[in-house]
Amino acid sequence: MTTIYDVLRRPLVTEKSNYQSGKLYQYTFEVADEATKTMVKDAIEILFDVKVVRVNILNTTAKRSRRARSRRVLVRYPGFKKAIITLREGDTLPIFEGVQ
Repeated sequence: MTTIYDVLRRPLVTEKSNYQSGKLYQYTFEVADEATKTMVKDAIEILFDVKVVRVNILNTTAKRSRRARSRRVLVRYPGFKKAIITLREGDTLPIFEGVQ
């Protein structure tokens, strides 16, 4: 990876991540496969100008599902790496806030 813009891929917005961002100051991002905790921390602090307390990284497993009409056809969704970032109390990320 050459820049900090390559580390973060996209934010993950789910019911659980909405709860975490509101109450626990935790935000979830999909990150590059080669990203480390220090790379994610540096990218968040530089891009959003906040203080990162902790970074947890998980490798999610690949998922398989069936097509609706034919039960034999399997579709495979690839796994990815995600990071849960805990910010200092009072800091927020504007991309998760919605309409204000």
